[in-house]
Amino acid sequence: MNIFSFPTARGTPDSRLHGEAHDWLVLLTSGQATVADAKALRQWCAQSPEHAQAFEHAKRLWQQLTPALAQAQAPAPRHFGRRAFLGGALAASVALAMVRVTVPGGFAGLSADYRTEVGEQRRVELREGISLELNTQTRISRREQGIELLEGEVEVQVAQPLKVQAGAGWLSASQARFNVRNTDHQVCVTCIEGWLAVEVEGRSVRLDSGRQLTYDAAGLGPVVSVDTEAVMAWREQVLVFNNATLERVIDEINRYRPGMLVLLNRELGQRRVHARFSLEQLAGVALLIRDAYGAKCTELPGGVVLLS
Repeated sequence: MNIFSFPTARGTPDSRLHGEAHDWLVLLTSGQATVADAKALRQWCAQSPEHAQAFEHAKRLWQQLTPALAQAQAPAPRHFGRRAFLGGALAASVALAMVRVTVPGGFAGLSADYRTEVGEQRRVELREGISLELNTQTRISRREQGIELLEGEVEVQVAQPLKVQAGAGWLSASQARFNVRNTDHQVCVTCIEGWLAVEVEGRSVRLDSGRQLTYDAAGLGPVVSVDTEAVMAWREQVLVFNNATLERVIDEINRYRPGMLVLLNRELGQRRVHARFSLEQLAGVALLIRDAYGAKCTELPGGVVLLS
């Protein structure tokens, strides 16, 4: 049963927007929303003032209906209706998130050999001379040639040859320590000690200690020097941000925190951040953002916090 009633005639643009806004709230509070969904919602709200107003109206109604909130937390969420799949590129991004069934690594992630959940970190001794440190929401499968990082982030230490597949690339090393991150359809490789080879679509690059590169469907990016201590801060239960946008900071925090922070203010999202967060602080990080940047916080069931 639809818990909202809308004053506009059925089938009008206003009723459609209000219906889509309602669907977004149902998805967010279902416990199945992903970081990709949060980004898609930001895009949806930014399409026009009417979209933003419709979501604000639905949010106010949602807060007034306490019994409905309990229903929204039930294990079987309302089906995410077709209305929210309208809108070109936005529809594609939402559909992709649903196809991934909210499991890191998509369908392949369901059968991963090694995995971590939200906020979990885990050490795996693959074999003698090869160890893996899995970060939050990571899925890794064994392959004949080595391992595949389906999604997430891992620190790899090798004292014998190993090949790692991540996205469209292969990493090869014999004596090295390196970090690999595969998120948002982009792979980032950082060499901490020793060196490794990165091969993408027939092009091979040597990566030495203190150097980093990224690649995606568009190809290899440039090799750059990085602060490896900042890259590996997660191993010390810390997140470090140097001149990052608040939007990126929130997306990263969502990888570690149950529930979800959803940033709806585009201008606020472009604010630059220099910060260090202990993972133990993340439960109250929405209040820190509110106090530091004047954001308005609206709490929803399931640990969802809207920042506007």
